[in-house]
Amino acid sequence: MSRIYERELKGILAGEKELLAKVTRSCSLEERDAYFSILKKPFFVIRSAGSLQVDLIAIRNDFSFPIEVKSSKHAVVRFSRTEQLQAQAETLLWECSRAGLIPVYAFRLKGMRGDSWRIFRMEMEKPPKGTASILYRRLPTLRKTKAGNRVLDWKLGMPLSQFIDYLCR
Repeated sequence: MSRIYERELKGILAGEKELLAKVTRSCSLEERDAYFSILKKPFFVIRSAGSLQVDLIAIRNDFSFPIEVKSSKHAVVRFSRTEQLQAQAETLLWECSRAGLIPVYAFRLKGMRGDSWRIFRMEMEKPPKGTASILYRRLPTLRKTKAGNRVLDWKLGMPLSQFIDYLCR
């Protein structure tokens, strides 16, 4: 099922007009305009097949970042529920730290009308430099519990429409 949402996000970031029209049907006019601004500055988006470290890689002349896509009918996803989620997050963080990239999570809330996507980043010991540092500071971080477990809380994320609007100014 998550492959559907990986393809959806890939098409949005790549600026596929038909897909943009479909996913913004229930969005406000402001959200729709923000989504369609990606047509001016689309990304080249690579979808990883199989069990690689990350689901998507978005590449453009000014920003590039790996994206891990999660979807749920629940507004909160707890990484502590499986060792695989925790290990995947640690590997993504380690790889991004080595390469100076921002580890990005995109969370799609199923059954939500309007802008159903939220964007997050992971906290890094050494934040990236250059233009990536600006984006790093703007994105909300994944919440951590007192025990140190990561949590995706949909209502705390940046709406995808705002993310796109910021990237396409």
